[in-house]
Amino acid sequence: MKTIGLIGGMSWESSNEYYRLINEEIKNKLGGLHSAKCILYSVDFEEIERYQANGDWESAGHTLADVAFSLEKAGADFIVICTNTMHKVINYIEEKINIPILHIADATANEIKKTKLNSVGLLGTKYTMIQDFYKSRIEANDIKVLIPVHEDIELINKVIYEELCLGKINHASKEYFKKVIKNLIDRGAEGIILGCTEIGLLIKEEDSEVPIFDTTVIHAFESVNKAIGK
Repeated sequence: MKTIGLIGGMSWESSNEYYRLINEEIKNKLGGLHSAKCILYSVDFEEIERYQANGDWESAGHTLADVAFSLEKAGADFIVICTNTMHKVINYIEEKINIPILHIADATANEIKKTKLNSVGLLGTKYTMIQDFYKSRIEANDIKVLIPVHEDIELINKVIYEELCLGKINHASKEYFKKVIKNLIDRGAEGIILGCTEIGLLIKEEDSEVPIFDTTVIHAFESVNKAIGK
């Protein structure tokens, strides 16, 4: 079994889900008392979020690159960045290390391709929804990506940072997200990407008329496949 290097803490709420999902899937696949060989480096999200808000992606990239280098030195065989947004700085990280990074958007695109859907709606932080670093990886697989209208983008981002990242699950926010999902479906979305690792804490399969692609689950399970060579 390979050792997974997890860059977590962004937020620790979703990192906790990664750890749980990875170990449950290892147990499901290997049975017995098997658990995952993994190393978790949990950063201070306050620092990373400040870089995001200031548009200082270079500093964020160098910070996470140092983390990834530490994980490589500690024995990780590959890196899993436990957040969608910070894949924006993956180039900085790749330049610093000699082990591969399992890209969350690529893993998600592979899951979507299995369903043969042609278009999906994307929910996430405003950075993930508006910028191309994430959408382009999905669209490279001939999958059209739809995003919410500007007002919804701002409100979704607010819920993520002011509620979900702090472990707050509010019914009103859940109903709001369901409304946004319905709007995306009405515009042609055949599936919905939960493109922020915290959204799965709020939205479940039963909250959508079309398939949900929870990137936290997809990424965690794909890291297990890579770790055990499947």
